Amino acid sequence: MSQYSIVLLLSGIIPFVLSFWPPLKFWRNLSSLFYTIGLILVIFASWDIFATFRHHWFFRHDAVWKARIINLPLEEVMFFIVIPFCCIFTWEAINYILKLREK
Repeated sequence: MSQYSIVLLLSGIIPFVLSFWPPLKFWRNLSSLFYTIGLILVIFASWDIFATFRHHWFFRHDAVWKARIINLPLEEVMFFIVIPFCCIFTWEAINYILKLREK
């Protein structure tokens, strides 16, 4: 495993597992989740592709897998899926907790 994939795994594993907790009903808006993450992926991956093409930044070859999509390491593409998922999950979890406190 690359360093980058380990960080993504550690970041996403708890939100992913907790997203199946029945009272939270996180998966009730699955299409909205996919649409939002897809939009984020297109916008920010496009920017990343441009920036790496222009050599504004780079990815250490010893810290990422050799697999690439266009010129981005696979982990960078996964970043735009995992981290938005974690953020959306956190938002929904906080809303759930606040609704419980109102009762």
